[in-house]
This record gives sequence, structure tokens and C-alpha cells, in this order.
Amino acid sequence: MPKPTKGPRLGGGPAHERLLLANLAAALFTHKSIKTTETKAKRMRPLAERLITFAKRGDLHARRRVLAVIGDKAVVHELFTEIAPLVAERDGGYTRITKLGFRKGDNASMVQIELVLEPVVAKSKPAAKAAAPAAPAEEVVEEAPVEETAADEAPAEETDAAETEAAEAEATEPEAEAAADEAPAETEEKDAK
Repeated sequence: MPKPTKGPRLGGGPAHERLLLANLAAALFTHKSIKTTETKAKRMRPLAERLITFAKRGDLHARRRVLAVIGDKAVVHELFTEIAPLVAERDGGYTRITKLGFRKGDNASMVQIELVLEPVVAKSKPAAKAAAPAAPAEEVVEEAPVEETAADEAPAEETDAAETEAAEAEATEPEAEAAADEAPAETEEKDAK
């Protein structure tokens, strides 16, 4: 339940404010988007979201509670048949307020309030958590055949490694001999000076 506001009312009296907000909500449900002042939009948002929640329930009692606020049966029918199915998966936040700037005449802050009718996109974090436990299970399945083939190829790899080490040792022997040949030549040059 929204907290009652302190200070001056939007229309003058409480009854007029209720009617003003109900008419704004009816216009929002009819046109899906309206342009109004920021104060009116912020005051209408909880009312509109509560009415949409009733429409999502869809039973007779909910329809009568919405009709008590919005007297137009055509708007209530549109809310229950067209808008409610579009927001059925959404848990809240049925409206979006976008600032437009200031009105030319009295410099009032203007906004556009619209219904959020896009389908809900699943968050990536829960999907990643759900996929994470499945991934190790698949990796374990893939590792088992790899281990078997690694065990079969192990002797071949050992012989390849032994041959590689022997080839490296042979390659380093001529380098060592060449280095040994150069070392005495350098010492002979130093002795000659």
C-alpha cells in the first residue's frame, strides 16, 4: 500500500485527487504511454501497478476492485485481456518513467510514463549458476575417454620423449665441443698479447 503523501493534494481535495489519478491510469492503459508532469506520474505509478497486479490475478473479485477505481468497463476489459497477459511473467515494475524536460509555459518538469510490455529476459547470473554444475559433469565424461587413450599412448609418448632428449643431447654436444675449441683459442690470444 502506498504511503499517503503529506502537503497539498494534486487536485485540491482527496476525492478530486483520486479521480485525477484514476483518469490518468485509464489513459495509460488505453494509450500504453502518456505525457504528464513528474509529480502526477510519480503519484500515479503505485496505483497503476496495483491495478495491473489485480488484472494479473484475473478473477471476478479482482475485476470488481479495478472497476471500483476505473469506472470505464472498456478500459478494464482492455487491462484484463490485453495488458495482463503481456506482463504475466513480470514480477513488478510494469511502468517506466522517462524525463522529457520542462514545459514551456510554467516550467513544470514533464515526463513520459509508459507500460513496460517487453518480454522478461532471464538474468545471466542464475543461468550461469545453473550451467556451472552441469559443465563439470560433462567434463568428467569427456576426461574419461581421454585418460584411456592417454594410457594407451603413454609408451609411445615415452619413446618419443626419449628420442627427443637423445636428439637434443647430440645437438648440444657439437655446441659444447665448439665452445671448448673457442675457449682455448681465446686464452692463446690473451697469452700472445
